Amino acid sequence: MFSPTSQDNDIQEHYNRRGLGGAILAALTAAGKDINHLKLEDLAPIDEFHIRGREATHELASQVKLNSSHKVLDVGSGVGGASRYLASEYGCQVTGIDLADENCQAAQSLADRLGLASHVTYRQCSALDMPFENNTFDVIWTQHATMNIADKPKLYSEIARVLRPNGYFAMYDVLAGPVNPLYYPVPWARDSSISFLITPESLREHLETTGLQILSWRDTSEVGRVWFKEVAVKMQQQSEKPALGFHILLGPDFRVMAQNQVRNLEENRIVLIECIAQKSPVH
Repeated sequence: MFSPTSQDNDIQEHYNRRGLGGAILAALTAAGKDINHLKLEDLAPIDEFHIRGREATHELASQVKLNSSHKVLDVGSGVGGASRYLASEYGCQVTGIDLADENCQAAQSLADRLGLASHVTYRQCSALDMPFENNTFDVIWTQHATMNIADKPKLYSEIARVLRPNGYFAMYDVLAGPVNPLYYPVPWARDSSISFLITPESLREHLETTGLQILSWRDTSEVGRVWFKEVAVKMQQQSEKPALGFHILLGPDFRVMAQNQVRNLEENRIVLIECIAQKSPVH
């Protein structure tokens, strides 16, 4: 049984929204969607809670050659956008894990409504203590989730443990830039107490120490900067919030979070890294 630490509780408090699943369905209805006949694209305004959204997910997925035989673990799955896309697009079996129980419940409800119940499941647990056997998954996936995890050596050790030999680790994450400190609030933290960014150099070291060989490494900060500036401009131009959007997940201060993300990217306080690594066959 999952027993959260005090730090886990703080992170859950940041992300948990009581009745989140119902709020999403109500927002979908207000946006004119038929919640009894949902399509993947209906969820686009909230489905991919990371910079560059579906485009970034597609780019990452195309590098690991997913197919229907693969078992995938989505670490920090949130409301399940990426995991539902992977299951729908490639037919693979996806397990999502997240600290926030409301996220897991909402994610499963939406997967069920999309007819993906046989392909996607969600579990509340910590990425530092995953309830899976060694060598369980063909691919481990994470997007914009590790920023809330302080114990990076334990995290990447757990990822290597549950990943099969020759399996792929696909990540797209926010890392520490050369300039400090960050402007808060940001989407993953309202202050520094639950924000644990590491440098790209430190990430490389952690991956290699745990037997994960880096196959590709790409800094996507510039394209992310352009994308988020466009998002921020659109938000400023809106006279009122749309029915469906990230404000449902993080509340009314998401507008300020988005503005701070642009500043953090522009001033090199954060960088965006896309990485594919492979587990050693003998590790």
